[in-house]
Amino acid sequence: MSFQDKISALMARPGQDPVAKDDVPWWMKFAGRAVGTIGGFLAMALGVSVCITLSATGILAGIWQILAGFVLICCEAPCCCMFVEHVQKLADFIESRPYWNRAAVYVGLSLPPIIFAFGISSFIGSGLIFATGVIYGMMALGKKATAEEMRQAANADNTPVAPSGMRSNLVAHAQPIGFSGAPVFDSNV
Repeated sequence: MSFQDKISALMARPGQDPVAKDDVPWWMKFAGRAVGTIGGFLAMALGVSVCITLSATGILAGIWQILAGFVLICCEAPCCCMFVEHVQKLADFIESRPYWNRAAVYVGLSLPPIIFAFGISSFIGSGLIFATGVIYGMMALGKKATAEEMRQAANADNTPVAPSGMRSNLVAHAQPIGFSGAPVFDSNV
């Protein structure tokens, strides 16, 4: 066990598996956290400016954006909300979910403010929430294959199949086209 593994085991959460279960690079995990934290704070701040429009849809979009930013901060940086009672339970629940669940929730949270009151404040605030969802969606897709694995998969799919005869069809068991003549239209109908 290397020194880095020992330090990682000491810094792990209680009950956390010491071996990572996914192949997501460390920089992508930090990017998701950073964009989520910064995006949550900006979404809340810009949500206030969306509320100032004094239209019903603007107020609704601003409140939605403020709440979406707060949920994002609670999930991505629970240390910022440690005095709110159930934030750690929410953060642990979200942490146990797969990445695609986070991506779907964050993208779903980001769309209503943009739809209700499109403007620069709602676009930037909700856009950062959307970007966090995109990052988690990319994390859910997983690690890209090596170049050799992709070459092998491409060669396996492109193996040519020789035709079995002069009358071979593209579709198996396809019937030949019949020539029955031109259709007859009855004008008395």
